[in-house]
This record gives sequence, structure tokens and C-alpha cells, in this order.
Amino acid sequence: MKVEPLVVGLVGPVPPPLGGMAAQTRQLSQLLQKDGIEVVQLATNAPCQPLWIARLPMVRALWRLIPYLCACWRLAGRVRVIHLMANSGWSWQLYAAPVLWLAVWRKTPVVVNYRGGEARNYLTKSLRWIRPSLRRASALVVPSTYLKEVFTEFGFSASVVPNIVDIERFRPADTGHQGGGDFTVIVTRHLERIYGIDTALRAIAIAAPAIPGLRVLIAGEGPLREQLQAQARDLGIAGTVEFIGQLEREEIARVYRGADMMLNPSTVDNMPNSVLEALASGVVVVSTDVGGVPHVVTHGQTALLSPAGDAGAMAAHMVQVYQDPVLRQRLVAAGLAHVEQFSWPYVREQWLAIYRQRVAEEIV
Repeated sequence: MKVEPLVVGLVGPVPPPLGGMAAQTRQLSQLLQKDGIEVVQLATNAPCQPLWIARLPMVRALWRLIPYLCACWRLAGRVRVIHLMANSGWSWQLYAAPVLWLAVWRKTPVVVNYRGGEARNYLTKSLRWIRPSLRRASALVVPSTYLKEVFTEFGFSASVVPNIVDIERFRPADTGHQGGGDFTVIVTRHLERIYGIDTALRAIAIAAPAIPGLRVLIAGEGPLREQLQAQARDLGIAGTVEFIGQLEREEIARVYRGADMMLNPSTVDNMPNSVLEALASGVVVVSTDVGGVPHVVTHGQTALLSPAGDAGAMAAHMVQVYQDPVLRQRLVAAGLAHVEQFSWPYVREQWLAIYRQRVAEEIV
């Protein structure tokens, strides 16, 4: 019997903007195709025309809906299995649920790859709207044991396949101490409330007197930029902190290689790629302990963790890393060893096994 080639339909956001899920969608597509697997991609954030509609969020979503439904129908008839990048809120109802219902009619298995640190809140509030469509999934896959536990609480079985880190791009600097005479700290989160950049700024202000040559780069954009810049001025650290804007992946990798520490002050998180990319770059991670972060790194072994909103604790960890080079070297070495499990050779086999199993079950 002739075996048909594996063709994967990949549904999810694509850059721009360069968010975590968009970056993972693009990276997965590129890596699968590099390995000779045909990928048919459907973007959930395609540009909206005319431009005046693009400025109205709800109108924009409804305007896109009919073309999106048609594209989902065509995709489900063309591929062997669909990999659906899914998130909470309206994103689920507008982009994930239609794929699941249409794919059932076309007898195409769908692997739901659910992401987002706010899953528990969303499931608590909206389970009755999520359950009917999620039950149509052939498999539910999440990137962390944290999200697996969340879905178990609500009666869903999930498998864990971690995020992918491009360890060829994100790698340590060729020479020892990356930052030269300065001690360089980087923050790589969007400038939105849930990412707690205000806490990072307060921590920097507390730690700065104890860290000569402290230099902080905040790589990200968002609605709070002006407010955060004003906060930096009020805290007296405007000369220490530079807002460098949204960077492309190659630029981010370069900035990591010149950094000594990465701050992740998020108040909600699942499996932040920024943390994994910092580890792969040989950069010490100082993070909050929210959501799935403690499932990705271990306090005192691969990172230093503190409660969300606790600027004093985060500042203490910054100073501790600066003053203790032995601790810094130990955290870097452990982080580099730990992040190997998130590289493509490991993750590839997990995804291919899931795809093939779902296809086989559909044939039976």
C-alpha cells in the first residue's frame, strides 16, 4: 500500500509583530520544511484591508472571518494533519474553534497546541464555550507541565512538547565575560502591564548603587512605553536604562551575547521563550516565579526566582549575581546544559510522533 507523504497544516500568527507564539509558529514551519516535510501555513493575523477597518479591533476580526473560514476549509482538505496554535480569549473563539469544527467535517485530525499563561483564568470563566470545540481535537499539546496541570484540573488530558530554542542562533559569546567593563542587563518583554516592566525598573533603581557600570537594555514595544520612560526618569535611572524597541531575532541574539543578565519580571507566564533564549546564550536569568516559569527553570540551579511584584527580592538577586562570579558561572553552565532539551533534534521527534499517530488513528 502506498504511504502518502506527511503534509502539515500550520495555523497560527506570524510576524510581524514578533510575539512569542508568532516566533514559535515561524520557527516550527522553517524547521519542518528544512527537514523535508511539506507545510501549508495559514496565518491568523493576516493584514486587513482596507486600512480603516484594520484600526477597529472587533470590526477587523469579523471582516476577516468569512475569508478565514474559507481558507480553513481549503486547508483541511489539503493536508494530512493540522497543527493549531491556540490561545485564550477571543483568539480561541475566532481562530481556533472554527478550525476544529471545519476539520471534523473534512475528517482531518487537529493537534491543538495551546499556549498562554492565562489559561486557568480563561478556562474558569469560559469553559462552557471552550469545551465543545476542544473535544473535537485529536490531541491537546501544551509547552509546559504547568499548562498540563491546568488542563488536568478541568478534565482535559494534555501532552507536553516544549518550545523550540534555536541553539545555533542563540549561543554564548565566543569570549568569557560578555559585557566588557559594564554589567549589562536585558529585558525582552512587550511593554504591557502583565509583563511587570515597572517592577524591573524599581528593582534596577534599588540595585544600581551596588552595581558599578550597570547598563540596562529594554527590548520591546507596547502601550506603556512613555509611562515606563517617565518612571525611569522619576526613579533617577534614565541614564542607566535604554529603551531600544522591538528587535528582530538576529538582533535579539546579538544583544543577548553582549549581556550578563536577563530580567523577566512578568506577572503572568507560561513557558517564556525569552528565558530559554537567554539560557542558551549563556546569560544568567533572574525572573519572577509565576505560572510555568518554575517548571522551566529551578531556583538556585538554572535561574534565580522571586515573587511577582517584589522589586526588592529581584534587586537582591541582581546584586547577588554581580557580586558572586562563582554563582554566575554555575548558573550559566547549568542553564546551557538544561536548554539542550529544547533544541530541535529533541523536539522534532516528539512532534513527528504526534502527527503520525493522529494520521494513523484517522485512517483506522
